[in-house]
Order: sequence, then structure tokens, then C-alpha cells
Amino acid sequence: MKTANQLSKHLHQIYFGGNWTSSNFKETLEGVTLEMATKKINDLNTILVLTYHIHYYLKGTMDAFKNGELTIRDKYSFDHPTLKNETEWQEFRDKIWIEAKEFISLIEALEDNILYTNFIEEKYGSYYRNLAGIIEHTHYHLGQIAIIKKIILHA
Repeated sequence: MKTANQLSKHLHQIYFGGNWTSSNFKETLEGVTLEMATKKINDLNTILVLTYHIHYYLKGTMDAFKNGELTIRDKYSFDHPTLKNETEWQEFRDKIWIEAKEFISLIEALEDNILYTNFIEEKYGSYYRNLAGIIEHTHYHLGQIAIIKKIILHA
């Protein structure tokens, strides 16, 4: 199996299930209402903030794949939209799942020889480094979301 296919499969499993951690983004957000997603627990980020933050990097990296320019900036990675109701929260999540699937398809289409070339500019490292980073970043914050959800449900 190509390395690019393995990376795309791993990202798919983090978003939609089937990985060895038995934890995925979509299932973790199931049952989370907008009220829960915006509930502030001490000095922790909210579920909405973390959800946006995770997807900000996936979407920005996907856009860079498409147009050859990395336009995302860390300072904006927590600037989530203001959602007014459950419909907007559901639409926000639906958009995330659609864009994640699109990005996964782009990764699958990569030839392995591109993985070790510079991603946009040398300072960003290789395609592989960035894709592995997206996977690690998603797992890291997914764990935070899972814990915050448990705190809210058991409060």
C-alpha cells in the first residue's frame, strides 16, 4: 500500500472511525448540542473552539494543496464562527465532514515521491511532515474534546 494511502486512511479513521484508539471526531461530536459546544469549563477551550481549531488546519492545508499557497495563520486558528442555533451547529459539522472527505481524497491521489518534497516552502517541511502533523494535531485535540464532553455530561 502506498504511504499516501496509509496517511489518507489514518486521517479518515480519525475523523470517521476504525482506528485502534476507538475514538473519532464525528462520533465524539455526536450528541453534542450547541449549548454543550459553547459551555466554558474553567480555563479550558470550548468544544466549539477546539472543533474549529482542528478543522482550520485541515482546511488550510487542503486549500494549499489546491492552490499552492498556504494562507492560514496560527493567530487565527481559534477564531471560530459565532453560531446562533442548533441548525448552524449541525451545518458547521456537516461542512467539516465534507471537507475532511475531500482532503482525504486529495491525499489518496498523491504519489509517494511527493511526500518527501517541500510543502509549499522549505520552512514548512515536507508533505509527509505536514500530513502526519494534521493527524497528530487532530488526535491531540480530539482527546481534549472527549474529556470536556465527559465533564459536561457528568456535571
